[in-house]
Amino acid sequence: MIISRDQIVELARGWLGTPYHHRASLKGVGCDCIGLVRGLWRELYGTEPETVGHYTGEWSEATGNEALLGAAGRHLQPVAPPAAKPGDVLVFRLRQTTVAKHAAILVSHERMIHAQEGAPVCEVAVSSWWRRRIAGAFVLPNVAG
Repeated sequence: MIISRDQIVELARGWLGTPYHHRASLKGVGCDCIGLVRGLWRELYGTEPETVGHYTGEWSEATGNEALLGAAGRHLQPVAPPAAKPGDVLVFRLRQTTVAKHAAILVSHERMIHAQEGAPVCEVAVSSWWRRRIAGAFVLPNVAG
């Protein structure tokens, strides 16, 4: 089954307005940034590729373990961030000295969809602030082009 980038963007937009809820992944009910990506995965592929363990808002800051980048690398194809296309997953390091712990779906070169504490899932500009913090970009399986 080949998946189009437009299909991924359309599904991601279906999550717009979903309230933020840490560790949740239910469209219209609640999700965090990882929950958004997990929910899209389920819509596209069925079951998730692995069980997500307990995580805090701080992720692996104390140990320096790059859990989010590791999981992305196990299930998604890495791509150079400047080559990322609509439908790709962006992973961010919110501070240069911490582990990557935020994710979004790229919807155009200038826009992304993400879930951030204190706000519902929204589509925002990929501003220079966000661009400086990209730690990795990844293509979902079986995506055309």
